[in-house]
Amino acid sequence: MTNQRLVLLVSHTARKEALSATLECAEALLKAGITPVMDRQELSETHAHAKTVNNTSAASILELGKDIQEADLELAVVLGGDGTILKAAELVRNSQTPLLGINLGHVGFLAESEKNEISSTMARVVAKDYLVTERLTLDVSVKLDSKEVYRTWALNEATVEKSARERMLEVVVEIDGRPLSSFGCDGIVVSTPTGSTAYAFSGGGPVVWPSVDALLMVPLSAHALFARPLVISPNSLVALEVLQRSAGAGVLWCDGRRSTELPVGARVEFRKSDKPVRLARLSQGPFTDRLVRKFSLPVEGWRGPDSKKV
Repeated sequence: MTNQRLVLLVSHTARKEALSATLECAEALLKAGITPVMDRQELSETHAHAKTVNNTSAASILELGKDIQEADLELAVVLGGDGTILKAAELVRNSQTPLLGINLGHVGFLAESEKNEISSTMARVVAKDYLVTERLTLDVSVKLDSKEVYRTWALNEATVEKSARERMLEVVVEIDGRPLSSFGCDGIVVSTPTGSTAYAFSGGGPVVWPSVDALLMVPLSAHALFARPLVISPNSLVALEVLQRSAGAGVLWCDGRRSTELPVGARVEFRKSDKPVRLARLSQGPFTDRLVRKFSLPVEGWRGPDSKKV
């Protein structure tokens, strides 16, 4: 370990706006005596952008894995949308470094601040003025003939989908070692509460408060009478098997970032991981307010519990 304060910057470097924001964050850290760190590819792109705008701060950014090890990081500041936060979670999975998101995207459910708040957010980072919370994640494994052939994890969701548009995927669902139902479908989403506002929400699943410990299962376009979204105990083992009668193989996607093919006969198991993702929070406001803000929900006419009745 080192006494030097090290903050990882993770950015959506394909966007010029994100590159400019990255340099702004790096300058704020350096001014406070904190060393910014980036992964090799993003650092290279940041160097190239810095040259075009005559910015010298990029020269002081260290490279993750070369100059600095993941375990030495204090925090990861993420500039982008939820997809960039998922990328950052993958980068620091082993060290469980807290993530603090600055939203440069559209909804940005996981982000703590917006692009016009970069200066105040970095001041909070410098002062270590944030609260760290934990989010449930999934361990996901694929088995063939009872042998594990693939293992990964997910913060938002793991999705089993059909691999060909014209074909239907035939699966059987199992909960805690007992079969629940079999049906044809486009796919099935197994989600965490964090992911309940992502793909699972688009598939018709419920929004689950992050403080609730649970797993979700949402069938996608299922041909069955009983194919409703389920909220399942976090201690349960959820499994899907690709049936022999399936018209073709499937594919497993985790957080839209990691994937593997699922041949007929494959078994996919999902369980709560013992390694959560840690998020740095700048406020402790209720999740209800976040829902209203991010989804622009109409609340006109609300008077509150203390309002006098007319």
